[in-house]
Amino acid sequence: MKQFKVIIVEDVKLELKGTMGIFSQEIPEAEVIGTAMSEAEFWPLLEQEVPDLVLLDLGLGGSTTIGVEVCRRLKGEHPEVRVLIFTGEVTNEKLWVDVLEAGADGIILKTGELLTQVDVQAVMEGKRMVFNQPILEKIVERFRQAVRTDVRRQEALIQYEMDEYDERYLRHLALGYTKEMIASLKGMPFGVKSLEKRQNDLINRLFLPNERSGVNATRLVVKALQLGLIPLEQLEPDEE
Repeated sequence: MKQFKVIIVEDVKLELKGTMGIFSQEIPEAEVIGTAMSEAEFWPLLEQEVPDLVLLDLGLGGSTTIGVEVCRRLKGEHPEVRVLIFTGEVTNEKLWVDVLEAGADGIILKTGELLTQVDVQAVMEGKRMVFNQPILEKIVERFRQAVRTDVRRQEALIQYEMDEYDERYLRHLALGYTKEMIASLKGMPFGVKSLEKRQNDLINRLFLPNERSGVNATRLVVKALQLGLIPLEQLEPDEE
């Protein structure tokens, strides 16, 4: 690995000292040209000299969002700078997504194997999405869950003989659309009367004979959600 310059952004003195130790002992190719304990300290450092890599903590000054904004601005002004997140936010998955969307090259959680030469080298060689083992385990588990959910949904669609219009109708009912609003959608070639007939047909397919009495649109939607026919996390309207 070639020599490169680093700025470390970390607001906890003990953790900053530990991170400095990792670089000096494990990553001798790195020249730490500055450290900052806040956003206010970071930008003046950047004006003095632009590094090759910024090792960025997300939780600065008690806020979990400042690091995301620092990353977004830094990538906007200096897209050539690598940004590797080194964070103790080990359960805030939304924050990981936010900082990846802000342009971060990778995330290393402050748990397990911590920061390694291999991780830093990967980032410096241009690899995107560099993660250490703890975050990889979480990502893989989410992937497994997503695949299982998709498989169950496909099986349910086949079992209940659902077509694209059934799915579209149920999804918009779940979003609070009336039959009149659904009939006006660009991709829905049915009038209100046809939709009422479709709803009755869906009730007959999704409910047992002794369960069908008094089933309204709300109960129909709840049943569809329970069966995984319209995943809650994917409820979005079509273009109108």
